[in-house]
Amino acid sequence: MAMSDIQSKIDAMEKELSGAKYNKATEHHFAIVKAQIAKLREKMEKRAASKGGGSGWFIKKSGDASVVLLGYPSVGKSTLLNKMTGAKSKVAAYEFTTLDVIPGVFEYHNAKIQILDVPGIIQGAAEGRGRGKEVLAMVRAADLILVLIDALHPEHYEVLLKELYQTGVRANQRAPDVKIKMKMRGGIDIGTTVKLSKVSKDSLMAILREFHIGNADVLIRTDVDIDQFIDALEGNRVYIPVVPVITKADLLPANELKRLVERIKPAAVVAAEKGEGIADLKE
Repeated sequence: MAMSDIQSKIDAMEKELSGAKYNKATEHHFAIVKAQIAKLREKMEKRAASKGGGSGWFIKKSGDASVVLLGYPSVGKSTLLNKMTGAKSKVAAYEFTTLDVIPGVFEYHNAKIQILDVPGIIQGAAEGRGRGKEVLAMVRAADLILVLIDALHPEHYEVLLKELYQTGVRANQRAPDVKIKMKMRGGIDIGTTVKLSKVSKDSLMAILREFHIGNADVLIRTDVDIDQFIDALEGNRVYIPVVPVITKADLLPANELKRLVERIKPAAVVAAEKGEGIADLKE
């Protein structure tokens, strides 16, 4: 099956789920379909890796923490990096100015924070549009992700969160406490130390079968849902704090900016070219 056919199949399955209501009657079906989607995505990732989909960038982590500036092209990442660290990241009024990773470091309260300006990503980045896969692969190694949202394009926020999710980044979540021990025989035994309120053991068994797991001891210490259990099975998710920041705030009328802040609840609101909001962001 071609990559485009696999993606089309994934899109169709996701559309089916988005049009269905999740409840006790449909839970089993949701579990199976989501497990199938996860396996298809895994197949796509393996094919992309075998074709040499790009090794991405390597920047040696330095200081006490590494922070990535993530956003659409021309959202103001380079300007912000320059204001915060004094780095020399190219700035221009057109898209894709940054074609490489630009590092900078600033010191704050005796902490050295590494800031990385990466190329902008767009919708479809997790599937390989632009250099999205390479950018998102690097983002997975960060200690913190600052998602920059152009005040004039707040719709980009949900898109960026989805791209992060599809590349295995679980924003502002803790890893579910699920232990899976394979064994040679004896079938599947699921033990729990908490009451499962979001998914039944029967549905979890169905997910395990979709992953071709027939003999295993499973211990669950978190009230997981379907997605969290699949994440635990996949074993390649990363759990990173993700903080929104509104940029170009001076381009939006005050009343509209206030509504946007109430909706997104950013860590800071900046107008980087004017130097406004930089102190709040550093804090």
